[in-house]
Amino acid sequence: MARILIVDDSPSQLVSMKRIVEKLGHEAITAEDGASGVEVAKAQRPDLILMDVVMPNLNGFQATRAISKDPETGHIPIILVTTKDQETDKVWGMRQGAKAYITKPFTDAQLTEAINGALGG
Repeated sequence: MARILIVDDSPSQLVSMKRIVEKLGHEAITAEDGASGVEVAKAQRPDLILMDVVMPNLNGFQATRAISKDPETGHIPIILVTTKDQETDKVWGMRQGAKAYITKPFTDAQLTEAINGALGG
């Protein structure tokens, strides 16, 4: 069982992703914006992070960069899960340290495949 941090400012998206994560048998922890996502990542050391991009305080690109550049959290794979569907957004997200990029709305199967791939399953 992995511990997966879900960072999203939308309560409905948090519930949706948490349901999928728990259905896969993993533990879900949550944060409601990029800044708290970075704090939770440092404190909890999750095995994987699902990160929204469009959020208040610190956006997902900034939070991903902060987590991936920090020696304490840089090993944690990050999947960006966002409504930003332009190729330039995807390229930029990957440059910030993301391992995968999923656009919303996503299917359970898409998120499951990304989680399993990031966890090496």
